[in-house]
Amino acid sequence: MVKKYILYLLPLFIIISSCFTACKKGFEAKNYVAYFGGEVQNPQTNYVLLLKDNTVVDTIYLDKKNRFLHKFDSLAPGLYTFKHEPEYQYVYFDKNDSLMVRINAFDFDNSIVFCGRGDEKNNFLMEMYLKNEEDKGTMYDVFDRNVKQFTKNIDSSFAIRKSFYLKRKAEIGWDETFDAVAKASLDFHHITKKEIYPYAHQFRTGENIRKTLPSNYYAHRKEVNYENHDLINYSPFIKYVSMMLNNMAYEKNKGNLNENSIENNIEKLNITNKIINNEKVRNVVLNNVALMYLLEDQNMYNNTKFIERYLHLSTDAALEKEIRTIYNSVQNLKVGNRLPDINLVNAENNLISLDKIISKPTVLYFWTTHAESHMAVAHQKIDDLKAKHPNYDFIAINIDDTQPNWNNALKKYKLNPSYELHADDFEAIRNKWVITKVHRIIILNADGTIKNGFANLFDVNFETNLQ
Repeated sequence: MVKKYILYLLPLFIIISSCFTACKKGFEAKNYVAYFGGEVQNPQTNYVLLLKDNTVVDTIYLDKKNRFLHKFDSLAPGLYTFKHEPEYQYVYFDKNDSLMVRINAFDFDNSIVFCGRGDEKNNFLMEMYLKNEEDKGTMYDVFDRNVKQFTKNIDSSFAIRKSFYLKRKAEIGWDETFDAVAKASLDFHHITKKEIYPYAHQFRTGENIRKTLPSNYYAHRKEVNYENHDLINYSPFIKYVSMMLNNMAYEKNKGNLNENSIENNIEKLNITNKIINNEKVRNVVLNNVALMYLLEDQNMYNNTKFIERYLHLSTDAALEKEIRTIYNSVQNLKVGNRLPDINLVNAENNLISLDKIISKPTVLYFWTTHAESHMAVAHQKIDDLKAKHPNYDFIAINIDDTQPNWNNALKKYKLNPSYELHADDFEAIRNKWVITKVHRIIILNADGTIKNGFANLFDVNFETNLQ
C-alpha cells in the first residue's frame, strides 16, 4: 500500500533533500533539530498546523506549489498532531527525524504517506488507523450477537491486527517509547469494543447481557496504564477511557442505561478522580466527561449541580474555561430559541437560509464521509421515518467535509440533493450548534424554533419526539 506512493514522492524529496542531509551526518546528544515538510494536493487552506497536546507548535504555510517545509531547532520526541483544516492526523517524531508527508485533501486519511527519516513508524500508525476504521464499520450488527459470538468476532479481528503489529515491530525495530503508541493503536481499539458491547447490546436489543459475561471479561482494565500523559490526546486512548467510564457508571448505578443522567455523569467524574493519579491526564479526562455531558443533558438544575462537582475536581483553569464556553453555547440551543446562523449551501454551492425553507416541523440530521457506515444507517433510518411521519421534513446536513467531497458523496451514494445541505465551516457549526456527535438530531417546530436540540437518532425512544 505504501510503496506505490514512493514514486510520486521522489520529485518532492529530491527538491528539498538538501534540507535533510543532517539526518545522514549524525547529531550531537543535545541536538534536537527536526524537519517537517511535504505537499498538499487540493489544499483547503494555505497552511498546515503542527500541534502538541492541542497546543499549536507552529503554523507552516504552503508555497505556490502547495509544498511546505519547516526546520525545528528543538523538537522533543513524541506524538504530535498535524492539521490541514478541517482534517487532522497524528505524526510521531523521534529525535532528529526528518519527515515529509504527501496529502490529498479530497481523500485525507487514505492519501497520507510519509517519507524520510522516521517514515516507517508513521506509515505503520496510518495503516493501523485505516485497518481500525475499516473494522469499525463492520461492528453495528456484531453488537447484537451473544457473548460467545461477539467475543469470537473481536478476538479474531484482534489476532489479525496483532500479527500485523508484531511483524512491523520486528521489521522496523522501534524503541519502547514509540511502542507505547504503537501498541495503544492496537490494544485500545480492541478493548473499547469490549467496553461498548454490554451497553450497545442492551441499547439495540433490549437484553441486559451483563450477568452472562465471563468472570474475566474486564481483566483488560488492570493492564491499562492510565498515567501515561503522552497518550492523553491520542484518540484511541480517549475513546477507550470514555467507554470504560460509561460502563463502570452503569454498573455502579445498577445498569441504568441513561447515558445522560446526572447520576451516571457525576459517577464518571468520581471514578476518574479515583483511578487516575496523574493530574494532567485526570484533568483531560474530566474535561471530556464534562464536554459530553453538557452536550446531552439540558436540565438547568442538573447542569449546575454537575458543573459544581466538575469544578471541585478539576485543577486546570484553561480546560475549565473551555467547559464554561460550551455551557454558554448550549444555553443558546434551549427549547423555543432559534438556531444561531451558520452558512449552509446546496449542491450548487448556493447559500441556503433555513428560515426560508422550513414550512413544517423539521428534523435536521448530520453525517460525514469520515463515518460512512453511520451515513448509510442514518439515511436508511430517516427513509423509514419519512414514511411513518409525512408531516415532518427531514434535512441532512453534511459536516466536516470539503464541498467537492460532499458533492462526490451525493453522487456515489445516490443521495437526493433536494434534502441535503452542507455546512461549509465545520468550526462554526461545531461551536454554534455544538455538533460533536454525528448521531445528534435537532428537531425544529414549523416556525423554525427549537423543539429538541439534543435528540439521538438511534435512541429507541426517538420517535416520541415526533409525536
